[in-house]
Amino acid sequence: MPERSGSDRIIAFGDVIDDVVAMPYGAIRPDTDTAASIGFRAGGSAANTAAWLGSLGAKVDFVGVVGAYDFERHTGLLERARVTSHLRAHPTLTTGTIVIIVEGEHRTMFTERGANTELDPVDVTTELLANASVLHLTGHSLLNSAGSEGFTALVARAKKAGARVSVDPGSAGFIADYGAEKFLAAISGAALLFPSLEEGRVLTGLTDPAEIVAKLAETFPTVVLTMGAGGVVIAHDGTTLTVPAVNSPVVDPTGAGDAFCAGFLNEWMRSGDLARSASAGAKVASRAVGVIGGRPQL
Repeated sequence: MPERSGSDRIIAFGDVIDDVVAMPYGAIRPDTDTAASIGFRAGGSAANTAAWLGSLGAKVDFVGVVGAYDFERHTGLLERARVTSHLRAHPTLTTGTIVIIVEGEHRTMFTERGANTELDPVDVTTELLANASVLHLTGHSLLNSAGSEGFTALVARAKKAGARVSVDPGSAGFIADYGAEKFLAAISGAALLFPSLEEGRVLTGLTDPAEIVAKLAETFPTVVLTMGAGGVVIAHDGTTLTVPAVNSPVVDPTGAGDAFCAGFLNEWMRSGDLARSASAGAKVASRAVGVIGGRPQL
């Protein structure tokens, strides 16, 4: 990645969530009690990535929306992770909430987007973009009052300001509901795409990882396909490389992809080396699955 004079900051724009993480001690029993560990964690894909970036020492700004009641709490949590917070407090909507049921390496999520529906790309100001090398976006931020037009305009503004745009698609279910072709059109112009294997399959209609990255690389200069324990496949400039995962015991898979993006971007900013960046991302992701919730323990 070419260095940008005077700027080494990353902007993350997207969701802030309050996660309710339930980890059953045994099989879930319908219509009766199931004993479980239940914890409350701050989350949201973009906010998680920002927090991991901050924990790695990167200079990072986060732009998002929370309910007014939670403004000080979420600002404090981000700042404790060494993130410069640019939260907007919504006067009536509550902060987004997700109930996450964790069963081994699998999750089931029940989502209420709350104040995240009022995400506005214009909150990423010209002044912020002028000082950024990377703008990191998550797919769910398309579901806002400005719609795909506002999202596409933000990508264009970032590119005009000289910032590279990276996109984490979010989830396969979201892409399927939104429409793969519509999603790809909205994020056109991004320099770096971070799909998971399942997201890549939904985006392309293909199943083989090499074919998926080759197809997506027709549109995006760099495609980083994450496959959990299967490692990472990267397509860039007509070449493909594979980087192994860092295997570690899984306590909670929530936020592993967000952490991977942070580790990757942090190294990419420093060296521009894709293999080293993917290895760095895998190391941070291995840390993420060892804790409950999607953010680093501080």
